Amino acid sequence: MRHLFAAAALAFALASQSEAEVLIGVAGPMSGKLAWTGTQLRRGAEMAVANINAAGGVLGQQVRLIVADDFCDPRQALAAAEKLVADGAVFVIGHYCSGASIPASKIYAAAGVLQISPSSTNPMLTEQGHANVFRVCSRDDAQGHKAGNYLADHWGDSKIAILHDNTTYGKGLADETKKQLNMRGVTEAVYQSYTPGKDDYSVEVAALQTAHIAVLYLGGYHTEAALMVRAARDRAYPVQLISGDDTATEAFGLIAGPAAEGTLFTFVADPRRNAEAAEVVERFRAENFEPDSWTLHSYGAAEIWAQAVTKANSLDLQAVIAALREDQFDTVLGRIDFDKKGDLTVQSWVWYVWKSGEYVPVE
Repeated sequence: MRHLFAAAALAFALASQSEAEVLIGVAGPMSGKLAWTGTQLRRGAEMAVANINAAGGVLGQQVRLIVADDFCDPRQALAAAEKLVADGAVFVIGHYCSGASIPASKIYAAAGVLQISPSSTNPMLTEQGHANVFRVCSRDDAQGHKAGNYLADHWGDSKIAILHDNTTYGKGLADETKKQLNMRGVTEAVYQSYTPGKDDYSVEVAALQTAHIAVLYLGGYHTEAALMVRAARDRAYPVQLISGDDTATEAFGLIAGPAAEGTLFTFVADPRRNAEAAEVVERFRAENFEPDSWTLHSYGAAEIWAQAVTKANSLDLQAVIAALREDQFDTVLGRIDFDKKGDLTVQSWVWYVWKSGEYVPVE
């Protein structure tokens, strides 16, 4: 009888081991005005997990993805982070918005959960000093430096307005751009905030037109940027709209319509053009999903985590952190390595323009 019980216990242990899962999370705005970008993060993570599992999982275990909606809201981000921690996630891809990633990072740091953001660009995310926090995108101090120089070089003699939405991302990017513009000896004619979430910005645009603003630099999200440029074109007002990386999404073109034409913005080098990403891009397109904006950054974050776990031969947080800091990773984003803060060792921003319904690199 003892042998029978021992055999049953062994069979149960082996079955439990074979059924063991590693839980990871993806967090972002899965609903609300930025749901388009939340979908990008989710789809990127889902395909990465599917491919990781098809290749045998990590350390012989399958990976299961948990999705959390943070609405791009700081308070909801805390709740989302706490839920992912309570559910047992050992790693989180996210969050999308800097204003969500930064408060959530404190929860993950306290709980010993690895966080890799695909898209949060505010410098404070990694400047806090949490060893468990990384990102696979460049920072806004580098983005603002590039934008400020571009404004000074091309519109230094024009009247420039800088508007922001008072979010961590939007104001942070606007401030970095303003700082570099001013360093170049150019002072903007207007610097002020606007209220995000409105359906119409014709009043704000009319004020810019009255002030004879030639160039509008907008620190904020694509929805408001699209509505503003639409309002300008409805008034036959040819203001040049320039913005940041959140403009790199099909949603901007859908909302702005023909008014999107000529909009300039900074974004990282489009990973869809990478040879390393070709197969994954084709798989997305076969599913009738265009992996634009941050989709492949979400996929790449999962790739990096799986490779780091393999290199560390452990799910232990400190061992994985050590691998992330010491090794390089071949991903759909190209070769990735991190500095001691958890940032990319190479900060790179590229100029894009909306042309004929899509965004393309400025030639």
